[in-house]
Amino acid sequence: MRHVGVVVFPGFQILDMVAVSIFELANLEAGQPEYEVEIISEHGGMVRSSAGVEIATRPFGDPAYDTVVVTGAMQIAPSSPGLLAFLHEVLGAARRTTSICTGAFVLAEAGILDGRHATTHWFHARDLQQRFPQTRVDEDRIFIVDGSVWTSAGMTACIDLCLALVENDLGAEVSRAIAKKLVVYHRRTGGQSQFSAMLDLEPKSDRIQNALSYAKSHLTEPLTVEQLADVAHLSPRQFSRAFRDETRQSPAKAIEALRVEAARAMLEAGRHSMEAVAAETGFVDTERMRRAFLRAFGQPPQAIKRAARVGVL
Repeated sequence: MRHVGVVVFPGFQILDMVAVSIFELANLEAGQPEYEVEIISEHGGMVRSSAGVEIATRPFGDPAYDTVVVTGAMQIAPSSPGLLAFLHEVLGAARRTTSICTGAFVLAEAGILDGRHATTHWFHARDLQQRFPQTRVDEDRIFIVDGSVWTSAGMTACIDLCLALVENDLGAEVSRAIAKKLVVYHRRTGGQSQFSAMLDLEPKSDRIQNALSYAKSHLTEPLTVEQLADVAHLSPRQFSRAFRDETRQSPAKAIEALRVEAARAMLEAGRHSMEAVAAETGFVDTERMRRAFLRAFGQPPQAIKRAARVGVL
């Protein structure tokens, strides 16, 4: 059985406790106890989260866990000497040392990320790089694996991280079954971007939101202004004006962003040729896709695909 220690400290983010549920579901899916999970802290007892919810913990003990998961926090604060000392022991004793969200700051403070590639919540990534220059921070990854150390982006990226841990142990079928029970898409790959074109556009009205949703699910179509205006029940002129007012972008630029995002996800999955990706996302040919990637990322699709391979495992 794999022994998992989930490390919490005062002010930890309660959302990170979803990790426990994923290991629980792994046991159910496997039909036998594959994981034994402990919530641990420096002194044991009740530990209060940033939301005010307290959770019972056991004190640090033997660091020889299979996997240690360090939770994150809404407010980043210096770690206690006891926590850092324990993590020093964990790195040599545990098979895997992992962090969720800003838990990467704790690992970095303990020196565990020195010389390693790592990620964290996009909002804090540059701060992590500035405070710990020995860490090679990639601010646009869902999770990164560097040797025995795994780090993830923020919030719900803990689901992707833990599904990947289970997949590494028990296989893809078990991981997919857990994702289905969680009612989420199968885990995003480690190399996938943290950012979303739809969130970045932030339309204010249902009409523009509906047009964008339609576009996202019909990327192989031409998606002209007239077509999208019809979905929004506006004239083309009204639609173009409303779209610019709400998203600060032209419809053509927004559609390109949706196509680029979809193409990047397909490339990061690693199962499609450049030609197939271009066709499936509405670019028609690889040259148009290449120019769009250069505008969006300053890199061609081939470079994005190579980077994704490095970021997964």
